[in-house]
Amino acid sequence: MPNLKPPITTTSAAVAYRESILKAIPKDSNFNPLMTLYLTDMTTPDEIKLAKKSGLVYGVKLYPAGATTNSQDGVTDIFGNCFSVLEEMAEKNLPLLVHGEVTNSNIDIFDREKVFIETILEPLVQRLPQLKVVMEHITTADAVKFVESCKEGYVAATVTPQHLLLNRNALFQSGLQPHNYCLPVLKREIHRQAIVSAVTSGSKRFFLGTDSAPHDRRNKECSCGCAGIYNSPVALSLYAKVFEEAGALDKLEAFTSFNGPDFYGLPRNKLKIRLRKAPWKVPDYLSFPFGDIVPMFAGETLEWEALPC
Repeated sequence: MPNLKPPITTTSAAVAYRESILKAIPKDSNFNPLMTLYLTDMTTPDEIKLAKKSGLVYGVKLYPAGATTNSQDGVTDIFGNCFSVLEEMAEKNLPLLVHGEVTNSNIDIFDREKVFIETILEPLVQRLPQLKVVMEHITTADAVKFVESCKEGYVAATVTPQHLLLNRNALFQSGLQPHNYCLPVLKREIHRQAIVSAVTSGSKRFFLGTDSAPHDRRNKECSCGCAGIYNSPVALSLYAKVFEEAGALDKLEAFTSFNGPDFYGLPRNKLKIRLRKAPWKVPDYLSFPFGDIVPMFAGETLEWEALPC
């Protein structure tokens, strides 16, 4: 994702970022970073042409200005400032990846996804039906209904472990829980259940997207903590838990490994990961040179373990 400081707004910046990632990973790793651009009011159709031509950029991320971490440079008026860019993206088959929340302070934070769908996404899909859209990290039954109402292959959604397992009560149990705070914020139980039903149904419209955010615990456990949940170490274990409880383990592989690349028109990975039913304890924290990170479900025991195949 491109919401760095400064944001990745150009193809040249995306290429440089990709090179820095490749330098940081182990030499024997086959990890291939798929780059994205950060959409702004100043993005041009020519930049989209460059991005597509590069062969390294696979999507453009829409952050409404002020919606989430490092989104201050995001879009203020998508139809007024960005429509020609979106037309070029549709022409070049470059998907729009959406953080789907309005930022109007008069809108209740628990309603911002619903209002975004009504005021932005529904009109956008009607005006540009050929544009491929991924609604990232959906949190509501409204988002499920919207995605399912659209033409298959053109609108899809990613889902995080936290929005499948937690509702908004998790923010306040036994005190304020900063490590359960993310954006979009956790919602009511009725919404969690709707999302679980959607992803475990076998629908190709939904696929894995962790939205994992490795914030230093000092920036989470403070008077104004930042949004984001670090779920990378536990994501596959938690997805397996959700699918098992729904009696849908046979549909887990498609959700994690097939639906995403199929939507993007990319080859499916050939390497495999093995999931084993074996209890393991999540570390209380993980230490890095810049500080400690508290993972999702820190200190708890999970039932599924992910292993190299």
